[in-house]
Amino acid sequence: MYDIALSVAACARSGTRADVAWMVSPTVSDEALVLTPGGGRIGRLAGGAFDGLLTDLAARHLSAGRLVNHSVTEIESLICQLPVGSDVQFLLVPAEQFPSQTWPLLLDHASIVIVTAFSGDVITDVQINPAGADSRRPMVSVESDVITTVLAPTPRMIIAGIGPFAEALAAQAALLNWKVVVEARPDAVAGLAATLSSSDAIVVMGHEVEKSSGCLMAALASEAGYVGALGSHSMQQSRADWLAYRDVVDLSRVHGPAGLDIGAKSPQEVAVAIAAEAIATI
Repeated sequence: MYDIALSVAACARSGTRADVAWMVSPTVSDEALVLTPGGGRIGRLAGGAFDGLLTDLAARHLSAGRLVNHSVTEIESLICQLPVGSDVQFLLVPAEQFPSQTWPLLLDHASIVIVTAFSGDVITDVQINPAGADSRRPMVSVESDVITTVLAPTPRMIIAGIGPFAEALAAQAALLNWKVVVEARPDAVAGLAATLSSSDAIVVMGHEVEKSSGCLMAALASEAGYVGALGSHSMQQSRADWLAYRDVVDLSRVHGPAGLDIGAKSPQEVAVAIAAEAIATI
């Protein structure tokens, strides 16, 4: 749900209707889907398997949210990997039914608890409470008339570059259950970096000074808790010169060459060193 907070906040400011959907059973995650009038979709939920179902319900423009019960079809099963006939539950709630502080809290990547009261399948009330400091993963509990959703941000790692080192780092971050995005397009990194929080990491790779330095500038403009730059000392200096020419001189946040000094040489060893440094820093 953190990924869609900016879009929902924008809809709220413009007075555009937005319906927010998330799964409460059988799997739990912080994934969410935003549905807007005219069939607009923002975010991703269960690989898109249930987008049609949720879009049809959102198109009714209901004044209150709904608890949606559904049995997985054969086609949906192929997409979401849930068994055919298994029961799934979603909450589909108009954004205006959430307390106003919901989206700023999610934009700040705060851990929160969404308490959703319902009667039958109609959502009667939505409350937001702070989550405990020990909340590190999404959780959902379903009771007779209340569904409690605990949201905790999953650390993200943006890898700006491609090749064996990028692949090894992506695999290592995935083992840590981080959300990983490998982006080879320098022009796309700025947009991704803008969404990073202090619990996230970004690592810049590449042998082209201008492109990799541009990515590093975007990383430094972000709120990322870890900014790593892979490359030789001469490459690090070339990037520093490029940034200085553009009045970016404070590189104290940059870990470069990225990774703890463990004598790593292979892509897999370097990936372990970078992941360990990111964990220690964040």
